[in-house]
Amino acid sequence: MSFTISNTVFQDVKIIEPNIFRDKRGIFYESFNNEEFNRLLNLNINFVQDNHSTSSSNVLRGMHYQLRKPQGKLIRVIKGSIYDVVVDLRKKSKTFGKYFAIVLSESSNKQIWIPEGFAHGFYVQSEEVEILYKMTDYWDPDDQHCLLWNDNFVNIDWPIEGAPIISEKDCYGKKFEECSYF
Repeated sequence: MSFTISNTVFQDVKIIEPNIFRDKRGIFYESFNNEEFNRLLNLNINFVQDNHSTSSSNVLRGMHYQLRKPQGKLIRVIKGSIYDVVVDLRKKSKTFGKYFAIVLSESSNKQIWIPEGFAHGFYVQSEEVEILYKMTDYWDPDDQHCLLWNDNFVNIDWPIEGAPIISEKDCYGKKFEECSYF
């Protein structure tokens, strides 16, 4: 088996760790295998888009989601470190309105699978970061939604020192009670 799957507080959000082969030359691992991914998670996912994001220290991105064309995401960090956050926006879920956070980094090689129904964001903990996303649907600029990153109801415990660098769009995210849900 090439991957180890771990559960999170959310039934469908999973942490995926590759088996890493190390020797004096460095490391090698399989970062994604569609057949094994679907078998281990009991899914039938076909990713349609890959995204590559870079950010500098103290950047906070999120909390983003799409409703009409929701996107499942498989996320991994290839350089640096992030505090990655997922918020459950599924009205019928026992964990509706709760969040889960994990540090993803180039040294851990952990990935996170986030299915449809969740808002996602991250805070950059390293000098810079590079992140790869595999997406289950195409990005639709007319279907962008944003939960306010510092919403009082969700109350995410961000490991921030000082004011984070955020986009204008993220400054105007909606409070949890104003959001549209799944």
